[in-house]
Amino acid sequence: MCGIIGIIGERNATPVLLEGLRRLEYRGYDSAGVAVGHDGRIDIRRSEGKLLNLENLIKLKPLTGYLGIGHTRWATHGAPTETNAHPHRSERVVVVHNGIIENYRSLRKELSNEGVVFQSDTDTEVIPHLVERELRKGLSPQDAARQAIRFLEGAFALGILIEGVEDRMFAARRGSPLIIGLGEGEHFLASDAQPLVPYTRRMIFLEDDDFVSIGRKEVEITDLSGQPLARPVKHSRVNADTADKWPYRHYMQKEIFEQPSVLGETLKGLIHPYQRTVDVATLVERIDLSQITFLSIVACGTSLHAGMVARYWIEKLAKIPVGVEIASEYRYREPPNLPGSMMVVISQSGETADTIAAMRYGKQVGQKVLGIVNVPESTIARESDGVLYTQAGPEIGVASTKAFTTQLLVLACLAIACGRANGRLSREREKELVEELMQIPALMEQVLVRDRDIQLLAQKLMYAQGFLFLGRGSCYPIALEGALKLKEISYIHAEGYAAGEMKHGPIALIDEELPVVVVAPQDHLFEKVVSNLEEARARGGRLVVITQGHPEEQRHEDRVDDLIPMGPCGEMTAPILYVVPLQLLAYHIAVLKGTDVDQPRNLAKSVTVE
Repeated sequence: MCGIIGIIGERNATPVLLEGLRRLEYRGYDSAGVAVGHDGRIDIRRSEGKLLNLENLIKLKPLTGYLGIGHTRWATHGAPTETNAHPHRSERVVVVHNGIIENYRSLRKELSNEGVVFQSDTDTEVIPHLVERELRKGLSPQDAARQAIRFLEGAFALGILIEGVEDRMFAARRGSPLIIGLGEGEHFLASDAQPLVPYTRRMIFLEDDDFVSIGRKEVEITDLSGQPLARPVKHSRVNADTADKWPYRHYMQKEIFEQPSVLGETLKGLIHPYQRTVDVATLVERIDLSQITFLSIVACGTSLHAGMVARYWIEKLAKIPVGVEIASEYRYREPPNLPGSMMVVISQSGETADTIAAMRYGKQVGQKVLGIVNVPESTIARESDGVLYTQAGPEIGVASTKAFTTQLLVLACLAIACGRANGRLSREREKELVEELMQIPALMEQVLVRDRDIQLLAQKLMYAQGFLFLGRGSCYPIALEGALKLKEISYIHAEGYAAGEMKHGPIALIDEELPVVVVAPQDHLFEKVVSNLEEARARGGRLVVITQGHPEEQRHEDRVDDLIPMGPCGEMTAPILYVVPLQLLAYHIAVLKGTDVDQPRNLAKSVTVE
C-alpha cells in the first residue's frame, strides 16, 4: 500500500529520497515525508496530499545529509493529514512503516501509562516509542530496535533511524516486502525494486523476521534473536525507464495503448510460434499438469476477474473443474485439499497480502501452487511451486489495464496446456487456438483505432449517475471488469451482471437515464444476449453495445442507442479484446469528469495489508 525508500552513502540523500518517492507514488499518495540525518540530528519534512506538496516544502526548508528515509502513505489508521504522515518519531528514533500493527492499541495503552504522549492517530507511532524505551534500558541501537520489533504483531516493513547514529540505518520485515539495494560506498532500502534500479541492480530480498543493520559499506542480516543470516544477492530485471508517460496524458492511457506490444512479449515466453504449441510445462517443472483433477484460482479485484474468465476456458478445454475464490475469504472457509488439486494465485504485484495468505494456507495443507505475476522478484514468485510471468512491464496507473490482459493471455495458455497434458485437447485443436492467440496483438491495434469514437461516446455518457454492464459466458467477468474500471477512476456507481440474471433484480434499475453497456461477441451465446438486450430496451434503458458489426446496420434496425463495432475474433480471444473499449470508456469519462485518473481516491496499487 505504502512506499519506503532509504539511503546511506556519500551523496546528498534528499534528491534520492524524492526521486524514489516519485517512483513509489503509485503505492500511496495520501501524504509523504522524509527524514534526513546530519550534524548529530534528524530533521523531518512531511506534507499531506501529493508528493508535489512535499517537494515544494523542501524547496522552502531544504534538507542536506548522507543518511535518510522517506515514505509515501496510503492511509489505514488515521486520516491522511500531515500529523499522520510518516516518518514518525520519538525523542531519538524515527520510523517509516508499511503494513498494519495489529496489537497497536494494547501497545499504545501500555506506553501511555508509562507517560508517552502520542501525536498521531496511526498504529506506526508506537514503534519509535518502543525502540526509545529499549534504548533507555541501556541497549545498543541495534539491539534496542531488534528487541522492540519482537513486541509487534501484524505485518510490517520498517526503516529506522536513531539520532546520533549517523553511520547506520536499520530495517526489518514481516509480511510486507522490503529490499536492500547494494551500491558502491552506499546502500539503499526500498519497498520494491523500482526506485532502486537507477542506482543499482544488485538486491537482497528480505524474508519474514529478517533484521538488517545497513552501513555505507556493509549490510548485516540477522534474525530477531541476533543470529546471523545469509540471503542471496539477486540481479533485478526491472525496467528503470517507466516514469516517463510522454506522449500520453496519463499512465493509464499509456498502459492501455501499450497492450499490443506487451501481449506480444507475453506470447513470446509461452508459445512456439512455428510449432504452434504452448510451452508451459517446462516453466512449471515441479507441477505435473497431467495429474491435476481440480483447480482453485485465488485472486483479488481485477485479477479475480481474470480468474473468472479462465474458469470458462479451463473447464471447456481441459474438462477440469475450477473454483474461483476471493483471496480475502478463501482461507477463512478452511477449504479441504482435494487429491490432485492445484491452486493458481494471480497478482500483478506478487505482493497482494490476501493472496499471499491464501497461497500460504494452500501450501500448508499440501496443495501445489502456481503463481501468475508480473514481478519476478515478488513474494508470490519466490514462494510458488511454479510461476508464469506476465510481461506487462511496470504498471503505474492504479486501475489495472495491461496487467489484466496479459493475465488473461497467460491463463489462456495455461488452459491449452492443461488440455494437452491430460489428453482432452487434440494437437490439431491446440494449433488452431495458438494461431488464434497469435493474432491478438494485431487485433488489439484495430480496437485501439476506435479510441476517438469512444471518447465522443464518453461525452454523451459522462453525466449518468449509474451504469449497468452485462455479459454472458466468458464475457460476464469482462462486464464485471468494465464496471470496476468505471467505479475506480470516475467514481460513478456501476454494476456488472450476468446478462441472464438481469431479470432477477437489476432490471428494476433500468430507465431512460441508465446506460446499459452490453458486451456481446458473436459467439454461441449471442442470440441469448440479444434477448436480454431487448428486455432492457423494453424498459427504456439506453443501450450501448459492443459487438461485431457496423453502426449503420445496427441503427437501421433501431436496436441500440450507441454501438462500439468490433472486428471478427475467436471465442478465446474475445474477452481479451472486448475489455479494451471498456477501459477506454472508463478512462475518457474520468478525464471528462476531472478525476485523478492515475491515482484515484482511496485506492493503492499494491495492496499489502489485509
